[in-house]
Amino acid sequence: MARINTNVGAIVAQRHLNAGYRALNSTLQRLSSGLRITRGADDPAGLIVSERLRSEVRAVSQAIENTQRASNIIATAEGALNEVAALLNDIQDLIVEAANRGALSDDEIAANQLQVDSAIESITRIANSTTFAGRKLLDGSLDYVTSGVNPNVVTTLQIQGAQFGSRSFIPVNVNVLQSAQPAALYFANSSLTQPVVVEIKGNIGAASIGWPSGTAASAIVDSVNTISDSTGVVARFINTSNQASGVVLESQLLGSRQFASVVPLSGNLNFSFTETAGANDFIKRDEGRDATGLINGAATIGDGNDLALRSSTLSLDLSLATNFGLGTTSFAITEGGALFQVGPQVTSTLQVNLGIPSVAASRLGNAVIGFLTQIKSDGPHALTKNGSAQAQKIVSEALKQVSVLRGRLGAFEKNTLDTNVNQLGITMENLMAAESNIRDADFAFETSKLARDQILIQAGTSVLAIANQTPQTVLRLLG
Repeated sequence: MARINTNVGAIVAQRHLNAGYRALNSTLQRLSSGLRITRGADDPAGLIVSERLRSEVRAVSQAIENTQRASNIIATAEGALNEVAALLNDIQDLIVEAANRGALSDDEIAANQLQVDSAIESITRIANSTTFAGRKLLDGSLDYVTSGVNPNVVTTLQIQGAQFGSRSFIPVNVNVLQSAQPAALYFANSSLTQPVVVEIKGNIGAASIGWPSGTAASAIVDSVNTISDSTGVVARFINTSNQASGVVLESQLLGSRQFASVVPLSGNLNFSFTETAGANDFIKRDEGRDATGLINGAATIGDGNDLALRSSTLSLDLSLATNFGLGTTSFAITEGGALFQVGPQVTSTLQVNLGIPSVAASRLGNAVIGFLTQIKSDGPHALTKNGSAQAQKIVSEALKQVSVLRGRLGAFEKNTLDTNVNQLGITMENLMAAESNIRDADFAFETSKLARDQILIQAGTSVLAIANQTPQTVLRLLG
């Protein structure tokens, strides 16, 4: 039919041409942006998923930055602790040198004391001045705060890590099921009936000692204690109303790693495990016993009268008083620690909390042997006061504390932070790959589509031109 008011062919050609232009514009937009989804209409479901993936990528990226910053903080603290350890080693050298009193004058010992004082002041200065972006690291501000600790029961307490989660404080209940004991050998007689030479051996070393016949138990105690610094074994006199007089030889420290040994070199000297008279059962060696117990219901690791707990939510070490025995004690961790957000979600399972105690000179050492400040000139264990022996014990304990702290920080950096960065890196790679599959444009596909769209537009333009010319053929009917 020949009609001119409505050119249906032109309308159809125009519709297809407009669709071709829309497809071409969409293809050009994807090629120019590199994205398959530039607005919600392109792929609504894909947009929702890709936005969620993009959010997760940002969170993981920030978690990686957080972990790397935490690693920098730990490295800064560990570097300062390295300097503290070097100063402690210098102090150790000065103490050993000052003990050579027969070869040094009083002025030389005083000079050593001045160096010790200077080194101790430097340790405290390092503790107070080690910072990272304004955050002090070694002055104790990153240590945990406790409440209710009975010093007569818990003599030392060190909390390495505690996860508070949604709690405002962490209750800690300690239940001692077995008390620690020293190694002990008993001689239940008031005197010797024959001359004896024995070798006494303990954790420090061994020494030989002899007694003539008739030596009283009190004399045996005095002679054993005279060499206790060489053996690690001390003696005490037994004289109670319901037990026979005698001597007990004990290791200076408690625990299964301690032992006491008496080996007769000449004569007979029989020892037993009990203080009962006549129980001479020819025992020559005994070992101590570790304390055991529960902390918040979890089994502890015992070493002498020290208990340790290692769990995902609480890690601590504590020392019990030697006279505590069996029973319970409780306290609470109220605040503190360095909280590091190492995961993409803000939850307690993706956070780590680490305690860093103060390494000031007044905190290095312990209440049993003394603290580092006590070997300064005005302290009771100064070199000028002939305190070299006790000063060396204090410095050895301080070196142990610093070394353990360095090792703990190193383990945290290596096993927690470094592995977390590696794991988060893998996670981010996979998230970005998934997001790319959904959102990024496939250039090979889009360029092929571009060629198709261009051909369709050119064809549509030609067809529209033909359709517009068709009505003109009606003029031929008018002659």
